[in-house]
Amino acid sequence: MKFILAFIFMSWFNKGLAMDVKEHKGKVVLVVNIATRCGYTGQLDGLEKLYQKFKNKGLVVLGVPSNDFGSQTPEGNEEVKKFCKLNYGVSFPLAAKTVVIGPQKDPLFQRLTKSKEGIKEIAWNFEKFLLDQDGQLIKRFPSATKPDDASFISAINSALAK
Repeated sequence: MKFILAFIFMSWFNKGLAMDVKEHKGKVVLVVNIATRCGYTGQLDGLEKLYQKFKNKGLVVLGVPSNDFGSQTPEGNEEVKKFCKLNYGVSFPLAAKTVVIGPQKDPLFQRLTKSKEGIKEIAWNFEKFLLDQDGQLIKRFPSATKPDDASFISAINSALAK
């Protein structure tokens, strides 16, 4: 799982997302596959609060829109950005819409979902992947894990302390 962080940025760069790769090196990164019309979409508010609370300590929240689950992100990239900003005040970086499951899965998610036991596909929108400063996967959290969950916050604090 080495160099996952490099794959994240290569993946976004290749999709044309304007993002300075060097800006996020050495930071703890939280990758979240997001959707605009999901029962979990309200988590965008909590993710933004989390980002505001920890960004100066080295956390980057990266939202990755996907339309893979029930077509719950039918909008184009610009519309997704506008929706997230207007409805939830999202200021954390958003990638272009990305395939996160199946045979056409983005290389980033190929690596994030691969484990010693094999491939464990993402089950639904708003799964969270916490990566350390070297791009190593620390922990994966299911969709139902809220951004203010105590164990989730504890994992972020531990990662930032290293």
